[in-house]
Amino acid sequence: MRRILHVIMKRGWAFAALLGAVAGPVVAQTQSATPPVATATSPTPGSATAPTTDSGSLIVFGNDERRMTVPVSIAKNGPFHFIVDTGAERTVISRQLADQLTLSPGRAVRVTAMANITNVPTALIPSLSVSRIASPPIEAPMMETANLGAAGMIGIDALKGHVVLIDFDRNEMTLKPSSRRVQHYDPGDIVVRAKNMYGQLIVTDARYHGKRISVVVDTGSQVTIGNSALRNILKTPPQDAQQVALLSATGASLQAERGLVDWIEIGGIRFDHVPLAFADAKPFERFGLSKTPAIMLGMDTLRLFRRVRIDFANREVMFTMPRGSVPDSAPRGI
Repeated sequence: MRRILHVIMKRGWAFAALLGAVAGPVVAQTQSATPPVATATSPTPGSATAPTTDSGSLIVFGNDERRMTVPVSIAKNGPFHFIVDTGAERTVISRQLADQLTLSPGRAVRVTAMANITNVPTALIPSLSVSRIASPPIEAPMMETANLGAAGMIGIDALKGHVVLIDFDRNEMTLKPSSRRVQHYDPGDIVVRAKNMYGQLIVTDARYHGKRISVVVDTGSQVTIGNSALRNILKTPPQDAQQVALLSATGASLQAERGLVDWIEIGGIRFDHVPLAFADAKPFERFGLSKTPAIMLGMDTLRLFRRVRIDFANREVMFTMPRGSVPDSAPRGI
């Protein structure tokens, strides 16, 4: 019999407006919280990058439960605070920062955002560096700082081919090239296989009351979002349900139903009393999940773990369980 580890989530949750955008073939998905942040011209003190380790580039990210930012350099300028968004196809920059750096304009692109589809301008980023990890030139969609909640967002175009390890215990993130060598996993590590869709990893080993659902790991979202296909198979209506508005990075809004779902299982981990915002957001359609029960796993759920490791090249996601919650002594692979 398959053993299931239970994780009890707190009943009740703080909710702020959610920002999001999912792009067409050349654009990106972005999500974040709306609280004000330091301007791009005045980085928060103490945000400098940490020393580089042998295993990769070590970065201390912003200590804010509602978002996760890292210091980024553009050419020789910075650092600027960008949100790490593993749900984004491409990197996004704020219009204000692009103007400040006098970046050359790129093509206008059609963006499928959380709430609408619209055309947005782009800026040409000559180089973008996170510690010693550098990306080639990027054509980045431009959006308003007030809507992004940061100077920009790092997407999969800058992360592909790498492993992203987020250590919530140490408040650190490590970036390193992905390797096909056999990895060592510690007790409590749960490895989940994923499929690739537009560079995005989609976990299919997830269930609700035995019915398979799809999961997108989205570090750019502060909350977890479910689609109508998942809402339709719920055994009981969401508890404490209420209507809320999700605010897109384009400035448009989308109505959603927020409430607590009895439980969801992901990779053998059962989460009880899961807070979800239900809406037919455009990302589900973009990933071909509009008719498949699915969720976008946000930071509210990811922070339950000690570590989250996302390996884009090998299509794996690893979750490290909190201390004292490991059901056996051996790591598990799904």
